[in-house]
Amino acid sequence: MKRKYLYGLLPLLGTIFGLWYIFTATCDGIYTDYVRLVNSYLPDVWNPAAFFVPDVLTRIPVNYLGRILNVSFFGYNIMFDRVLGVLALGLSGLALGSYCSRRKISPGWFGALMIVLFSLNKWEMLVNGSGWAHFLSFACFYYHYEVMDRVWSGQEKKYDRIRLLLLPFFTTLLVAGPYCAIYSVTVILACGLMFLLKKDDSRNRWGLNGLCALIPLLLYLWSNAYAVEDHAAPATVPLLVQLRDTPGFFLRFFVKSFSSMVVGGEQAEEMFRTNAPYLILGFLVILLYLLALWVNLRYRLYEKTVLPVVLIVSGGLNHVLILLSRWIFLKENYGLSSRYALQFQSGILGILLTFALLSKQWKSKGKPILQIAAWGACALFLAGNCYTTYTEIKKAPYRRDNYEIRAELALNFETATDDQLRAGFEYRPTLADSGAKVRSALTILKENGYSVFRDDFKR
Repeated sequence: MKRKYLYGLLPLLGTIFGLWYIFTATCDGIYTDYVRLVNSYLPDVWNPAAFFVPDVLTRIPVNYLGRILNVSFFGYNIMFDRVLGVLALGLSGLALGSYCSRRKISPGWFGALMIVLFSLNKWEMLVNGSGWAHFLSFACFYYHYEVMDRVWSGQEKKYDRIRLLLLPFFTTLLVAGPYCAIYSVTVILACGLMFLLKKDDSRNRWGLNGLCALIPLLLYLWSNAYAVEDHAAPATVPLLVQLRDTPGFFLRFFVKSFSSMVVGGEQAEEMFRTNAPYLILGFLVILLYLLALWVNLRYRLYEKTVLPVVLIVSGGLNHVLILLSRWIFLKENYGLSSRYALQFQSGILGILLTFALLSKQWKSKGKPILQIAAWGACALFLAGNCYTTYTEIKKAPYRRDNYEIRAELALNFETATDDQLRAGFEYRPTLADSGAKVRSALTILKENGYSVFRDDFKR
């Protein structure tokens, strides 16, 4: 019974740590994508014309509710969004805790999972605030995978089968936004596998579950067809032409993105002076992916539990997605950004869960090499993530200083030049109207007394 409480306690402690971090490293005040959001949706957050648009699903409908609550009760305080992000990350921890409790994962392995999950390798997402819904989407993903695993392993709870039919619609259409692609594909692949493995009447149920994941994905793609892409990328040729001209760039981009799951990108750039360390770490993580997949197949772990392999496949596909969607910026270190850690960490969690589930079996059957590989992988990810978290904690006060400087600039924006606003708020600095857009957003906030223009913030 005491161990059962541990699976809820560690996610709670991780959430408290995340809250401490955002209040230590940030303060209220808009920047980057918030400039666009303020200009697009404020002050009238109830305006139906902003919601009933063809590409509404790409705008993540749950964000509309978040803005309404933020404006109505908190005067559009960016800290509210950051808190939502951390709380959603805590929900991910609870979903994984539920799985680990049910599968009797040892406290040591569960602790390792929580250290990776709450690592500050995703600091950029935590401090940004506007991405809080992405944290919520992954909580929904993990919960869906847990429910799917319960039904597959014969440990289902009441209404789990109904949940499997409804969760894809809720998650894809209301919460996930662009993150729904890998989630939907992963669920469809998993349901297809379970349809093939089942030989009784229950196989049709898995086919229906896969169909329920496909339908909302198609609805999202329909909505996405109406969206207008708006980014400044230096690539001027199609993917295949660029691949033919610079194949090494794509290989380095892909492999280096895996290394960010050991040492955060910012920390790695401070440590490494050549590509060799990135590539060594990246290939090592890829090798652990392949090893985890192999042992899932070799020991037929997927017949007992599918969640680990689902996470591994999800993590790997996210690396492919980032390569295909971000190569256009022609920066091979782009995949190291902490904004992608949330997507990539799924695979690492799956690797650790695989080793956690099989380590006792390897010990009893005398498999020392596999045991060493399992503990080595755990040590590698723990050391890298702990180092990344440690360095980020040290940087937290300096990050807050930058936010306070930006808040001061916001309060005096009327006397600042457009160039100063462009540089200070990091909103599409390559565009000529960047400063004017920032000025427009700050004007809206001041006229309505939002964010840094609230009386309580000024005091």
